[in-house]
Amino acid sequence: MEIIMRRYKRRATNRLKAVMTIIILALITTGIWIGLSKLFDSDRDSIKTTSNASGIANSSGTPEEAEEELEPEPVADPMPAELTDSEKLKSSWTEESDFGGKKAFADFALDNTLSNGLSMQSWIFRNNTPLKEFKPSKKNKIEFGPSSEYSELEGVTAFRGNNYRDSAAFGTRTVTEKKLEIVWEKDGLGAISAHNSYWPGTGWTGQPLIIHWPEDVRKLMNINGEMKAKDLVEVIYPALDGNIYFLDLATGKPTRNKIEIGYPIKGTGMVDPRGYPILYTGMGINENSGKFAEYKYRIINLLDQKELYSIFGRDEAAFRGWGANDSSALLDSKTDTLLNCGENGLVYRVKLNTRFDKSAGTLSIAPQLTKYRYRSPFNDEQGIENSPATYKNYMYFCDNGGTLQCLDINTMRPVWIYETHDDTDATIVIEETKEGVFLYTANQVDKRGENGKVPVADCNIRKLNALTGELIWQKNYQCVYNYYINGGALGTPVIGKDDISNMVIFNICFTGSNSDGTMVALDKKTGEEIWKKKLASYSWCSPLDFKSSDGKTYMVYSDFSGYMHLVDPMNGKTLDSVPLQGNVESSPAIYDDTIVVGSYARKIFGIKVK
Repeated sequence: MEIIMRRYKRRATNRLKAVMTIIILALITTGIWIGLSKLFDSDRDSIKTTSNASGIANSSGTPEEAEEELEPEPVADPMPAELTDSEKLKSSWTEESDFGGKKAFADFALDNTLSNGLSMQSWIFRNNTPLKEFKPSKKNKIEFGPSSEYSELEGVTAFRGNNYRDSAAFGTRTVTEKKLEIVWEKDGLGAISAHNSYWPGTGWTGQPLIIHWPEDVRKLMNINGEMKAKDLVEVIYPALDGNIYFLDLATGKPTRNKIEIGYPIKGTGMVDPRGYPILYTGMGINENSGKFAEYKYRIINLLDQKELYSIFGRDEAAFRGWGANDSSALLDSKTDTLLNCGENGLVYRVKLNTRFDKSAGTLSIAPQLTKYRYRSPFNDEQGIENSPATYKNYMYFCDNGGTLQCLDINTMRPVWIYETHDDTDATIVIEETKEGVFLYTANQVDKRGENGKVPVADCNIRKLNALTGELIWQKNYQCVYNYYINGGALGTPVIGKDDISNMVIFNICFTGSNSDGTMVALDKKTGEEIWKKKLASYSWCSPLDFKSSDGKTYMVYSDFSGYMHLVDPMNGKTLDSVPLQGNVESSPAIYDDTIVVGSYARKIFGIKVK
């Protein structure tokens, strides 16, 4: 019995020792695990801090698996308080600019020594706060590609189609009969009386936008049921009567309700080239029969046709009080940046912060504005009416006083300037060749003839080196001065391609009287005439070139007498003409074989080239 008890006590002791051993081992293991966990947590915190600082590393330290810190929600710059008092909103294009007072910001003036030896002062504003310099982040640096890469949409999305401003044609067509046929008319456009003038139908520059919407986007928009069900090519046309029209290219029937702005729209709009359902458009006049409104450059949601945001032409940063906007803006898709010029003399670089969710059918923007202002050494005329053209990070435009400039849109500082000696409303066209990059431009007869200075002056057609501002050649055509309705070049030229690649074609107004004109084809290399055509009626429109499937190029233009003419650009001969019932200042666009243009007859026309 005593032996049994001793054995039992030994087994009990052994079991106790075993249990204690297990407990101790468990405690040790737990301690090690806790210690290692804290060490790993510490390492993760350290790595996360590195990731937040550099934006490239994560727990493995590899860039491919980077965890970027979420950026804060962008906040839109506030819009100014909108005035409703007509007396305070009255303005005139004849008012002189104000370079003094609080808006001068002399301490922030940048003295620019330019690449061609000239100098010019400029200013940069972040919204309305002056800056000493502008430095976009690496991901927000703009560099446009060639014109063929500008738009992801099928169609004509801006004035002259792209960032080089060299084509308002899209698609294919086969021309055999060499005839024009009106296949539909959209009538019922209105007219507005304003600024002691009458604004009917569509006017200068007044080019339609023609868009083939992708199916998934088309189904999100408030298009009429019948039109939403078809493979729609939509015409979008801001007009002088203060409305924006939406039409079916095939039939001319409305695709949705018009947008009623209420004030004349002279310029050409722009549809977002990324295929986003956004329309951008300015105002040409802020009066309607004695009632005045704020000048606004509108950004419109085409899902529901509501305004997303407006940039006011009455701008604190501007030297000029006239806030109209005839420019057709451009958009840099890679950086989500809008570029536009105003008749107030400012250039706008706008980070849009666009969010378009197709699956949810939602669209939002939060625009943040950077502004460029300058004072030319040539004269004090402010205001930009032509549409900016861009090559890589360079933007080209000319103003009412004739200062043509190259602006670096990544520094918001001028690179070079050139004096054209008069108002230049025709948009500059860029040509990129093996020999270099060139600009084609022509001025009008305006400032040189006002107040009885001279009865005639030359329209100067020029070719410039786009990178240096050097004049390559100049060709002059004498024009009659006429107040308000100017002579010279108002239309953007045709830059020949393919079978007419050796020529550039301009139409010039008032070359004999204040009703006639001249069309000329000049050799691109020398500036010498290839052909010259007398026009019985002047033309403010931008001629439209397009290629047939057989490789032959054709051209159309419209004139003051209300006709559209089909022309052989090889020799300038007229092949056919159709009446459009009123003065046609507007510029046409073509999609496949259908040309669209509006006129003073208060109509929009669909015209087949056959």
